[in-house]
Amino acid sequence: MGPKTEALTGGFADPVFHAQSVFKMLMDGMARPGMIQTVQPEAAPPAPLGSAAGAIALTLCDHDTPVWLSQGLAKSAVPEWLGFHTGAPLTTEKAEARFAFTEAGTTLCPFSLFASGTQEYPDRSTTLVIELSALEGGRRLALMGPGIQSVTEIAPVGLQETFLRLWTENRGLFPRGIDIVLTSGNRLLCLPRTTKITAMEI
Repeated sequence: MGPKTEALTGGFADPVFHAQSVFKMLMDGMARPGMIQTVQPEAAPPAPLGSAAGAIALTLCDHDTPVWLSQGLAKSAVPEWLGFHTGAPLTTEKAEARFAFTEAGTTLCPFSLFASGTQEYPDRSTTLVIELSALEGGRRLALMGPGIQSVTEIAPVGLQETFLRLWTENRGLFPRGIDIVLTSGNRLLCLPRTTKITAMEI
């Protein structure tokens, strides 16, 4: 399948119904941080954008939401796919992006480079979607905060060592700051800026 064909296919079969379904899943995920969900229905974006990440893009991105892509995604057929299915404009400026997507293995930059909103409008911030090799089986992390009864444990594979420091800095900006969705294939979990994340003892 050529790049042109890839850009035209792989969207939702029923765009309105499927987008509503994924939007509800994301809202539930933000309300219950760390809960792993499997995205149904699936999107089929061009590699290296994963299925869940593609579904998020189809659901949230439109002509009013600038999107930033990591280098690997920007060099693929993903820009054309996003443009065809969502109409979202691409930006190379992280601070202008409403949504940002990274492929697995991308080196994380300081989250402060993305839009963190303002005190008056903290929602005018970037949501960062990070693709990982897996959401289970990695380094154990403890989540605490709103939406979590006591402690929730996650163990994503491929999250870089710098993540915890970057996240702590991000939480320090509250009510400003970015929100993050971790994805792997057709699965996702949400990390709103209110969530405290610490490493668990081995």
